[in-house]
Amino acid sequence: MQLPENLTKQKRIQFNTPMKKHGWQIALSILMIVVGLGAIVIPLVAGIAATLVIGWLLILSGILHLIYCWHRHGVGSVIWEILVGITYLVAGFYVIGNPAGGLAALTLVLAIYLLVRAILEFFLALALRGRLAVWLWFGVVVNLILAAMIWKTWPVSSTWVIGTLIGFGILFTGFTRLMLALKSHRGQESN
Repeated sequence: MQLPENLTKQKRIQFNTPMKKHGWQIALSILMIVVGLGAIVIPLVAGIAATLVIGWLLILSGILHLIYCWHRHGVGSVIWEILVGITYLVAGFYVIGNPAGGLAALTLVLAIYLLVRAILEFFLALALRGRLAVWLWFGVVVNLILAAMIWKTWPVSSTWVIGTLIGFGILFTGFTRLMLALKSHRGQESN
């Protein structure tokens, strides 16, 4: 018995669509892996690129604050929004005009963040008992080591820290997406 022509066509569309979707997912995952490796190999370029993106976001935020000040009531709140907007604009233009300095500042902020996080996790680990506390103690040690490494070698560490972290983030995201796409693709084949 032969299936009607329109049903056969419908089946072909149903089978082709997941294949195309999985093909794109796999291709984009591989692209993310390549970009992540590129950022790890050339961390300064990745760090500068991230710094420039942050600079433009600061400029956009400054513009939005200046626009928002027109909708505020009261002299104090208008002046506050103008000052905040100008601060964002100055910081954004500084970062865009001096990306190496912006990258150094971001790296220093990261070291401070890791130190503060280690301190907070230290107090949380003291309060907790059991297996959760072990992982918190591990986090405290790792964050302290990373903060010390960055701080001790700053500003030289600015050339590799941000870009390398971004690279590893993109690399692992790419691997995760690739594994999910392959698993999903295998699941479609078995149906």
